[in-house]
Amino acid sequence: MASLAGGLPSTTLAALQGRPVVAYGLDTTRRVGVLVPPFRRGFARGVLAHAVISVVAGEVLAATLPRPRSIAWGAAAGLVMGIVNVGVIGRRIPAIAELPLAPQLADNIAFGMIFAAIVDHKK
Repeated sequence: MASLAGGLPSTTLAALQGRPVVAYGLDTTRRVGVLVPPFRRGFARGVLAHAVISVVAGEVLAATLPRPRSIAWGAAAGLVMGIVNVGVIGRRIPAIAELPLAPQLADNIAFGMIFAAIVDHKK
């Protein structure tokens, strides 16, 4: 859930800018495909890479988020993950570096918040 809904900030911005939302989603997913051999854009590879990244991020958040105020902590953790994954690592990968940084960071923050909200709800 957090993986899918986490993309709402950048998708909403794309829509507000008049960009076709489906094309935007397909493009960004294909770009993530460069992380999977043979290291070129591709939708299936992008889905796989995104799923693996989301599962690993979820496991890290599940193990480390404090329970009080976990949504705020989830937002902070999402920001840190975004800075590392998109701002540092992704800036070295042209297909990802071409994406505007702020909307991608917003997506990571949303992922952290949504994940934390789900974890809190299941307590």
